[in-house]
Amino acid sequence: MIDILINNLSVHLHKITSISMLILGGLYFRFLLQAFGQAWIKTKAHTATLLILPIVTYIITNVISGNIALSLGMVGALSIVRFRNPVRSPLELSTYFAAITMGISASVSLLWFTFLIASISLAIFVMVLLDFLGKSLFKQPLFIASFSEGNNLSVLTIELPKIIDICEKNILLQSKLTTENSVTYSFASPNFSDLKELESNNEIQSKALVIELRR
Repeated sequence: MIDILINNLSVHLHKITSISMLILGGLYFRFLLQAFGQAWIKTKAHTATLLILPIVTYIITNVISGNIALSLGMVGALSIVRFRNPVRSPLELSTYFAAITMGISASVSLLWFTFLIASISLAIFVMVLLDFLGKSLFKQPLFIASFSEGNNLSVLTIELPKIIDICEKNILLQSKLTTENSVTYSFASPNFSDLKELESNNEIQSKALVIELRR
């Protein structure tokens, strides 16, 4: 019995290794997106999706490989599936597509799977680096935080009778609405203390018509 089990394990070692790497790759991708500031990925549903979807794709790819009739049947069966889950952003859609690609690449070659993970890591690292350089050199963030992508953001709204430099040059500025009689600034940050510090500024406190800070 033990010999049979060992023989089966040795025969299917490549598949076991591939599935193990897919699980680790899904977890790595999840924490990578979380480190990039995507709070929506922390939910149980999204984490489970990143773990399950690559494995399902890997199994399907292996099942239909080399069998044209089965491939056509599988395409027909999958074509009737309709997904009704709302997608928050293009990044979430890209995440699902990347998870599917992980399964396909692992079924072809683990080298392609490794290359995919390394490429995604490099792309996110470059984006973080560019954002850091933008804030450091030009005092302006390369990316703005979106209110619709599931990020935990605090929001500060300030209405002033005229433009002031401290608001114009602040890196947390998301939008500015100018009317004939006033200027309304909107700031957003995952760090509530940053907005609280801006709110308590003496110049803002003395000139502001309306100040609203929402956590």
